[in-house]
Amino acid sequence: MAAVKELLKAEADGTLSFGDYTLGSKTKLDGFEFQGDLYKVKTFAEITKLEKNGMFVYESVPGTSVENFKASEDIVSFKVSGTKDAQFTLELEADSEYIVYMDDVNVGDMRTNLSGKLSVSAELEPDKSVEVKVVKK
Repeated sequence: MAAVKELLKAEADGTLSFGDYTLGSKTKLDGFEFQGDLYKVKTFAEITKLEKNGMFVYESVPGTSVENFKASEDIVSFKVSGTKDAQFTLELEADSEYIVYMDDVNVGDMRTNLSGKLSVSAELEPDKSVEVKVVKK
């Protein structure tokens, strides 16, 4: 899977794609309007971060590319890729339990902390993406 060269783009299916882990220096795009909300992305080899209306949504270390990102009240789903294993953090409902799936395999139940953050590690390889789905219990 290739990096998202536009940094942040709306897909025809109503999802977002963002992030370019191939960049050598931090690059950002601010004020991207999508479905009535304003998004901001910061991305490069070391980190990718997405904000919605000034609030944290997604962050990965090292940087990743994310395709078809969709978040509803109970489900967050996307495809993530990068050159090496990464840890990503999502902002979800505080102190809640979620089931995490990677490539349709249940990798376990996880609980968000009091600030609503959920951190997951993903084994990534160049030119491959991992489908992630996080479902509220």
